[in-house]
Amino acid sequence: MLRICLVEPEIPPNTGNVSRLSAALAVPLHLVEPLGFDVSEKAVKRAGLDYWEHVQLQVHPNFSAFVEAARPKRLIYTSSTAETLYTEVEYQPGDCLVFGKETAGLDPALWGEHPGLVVRIPHWGPVRSLNLSNAVAIVAYEAMRQLRERGDVPPPVPRAEDRPPTTPYERRKRRPT
Repeated sequence: MLRICLVEPEIPPNTGNVSRLSAALAVPLHLVEPLGFDVSEKAVKRAGLDYWEHVQLQVHPNFSAFVEAARPKRLIYTSSTAETLYTEVEYQPGDCLVFGKETAGLDPALWGEHPGLVVRIPHWGPVRSLNLSNAVAIVAYEAMRQLRERGDVPPPVPRAEDRPPTTPYERRKRRPT
């Protein structure tokens, strides 16, 4: 199973977007503290995250605790300075995609302490990096595409209109008019 790990995320909407992505892909999401926001049940309800019950979330006090608890098969770090493109990797079941905080990315010492692959998403314009949730989506969908093509993950669930509504939002949206 693929995993996603955010190290010290700072911006709540980015982590909210990544948590929705995690639920959509049915992959666990790991958050490494310190967090720049509250993920308590009360805060989540206040934010109206109707998909939160589908997020397989674990919060860890530090990166070493994450590695010890999750025991990922392989760590794949993201960095705007990496030589290897994210599309040049053959993703495997058990991989964990690791992303750093919005303001500073990942500390390179991290992948020195916990070896793994380091990949980047190419840019053609003059920006130094992409939005965190966009970067996670790009790499995660490439990994899932590869895993699906090799038969390592099941096919996606049917389209939303072909399955029963599961959230209050979906139920309201599909009411006959």
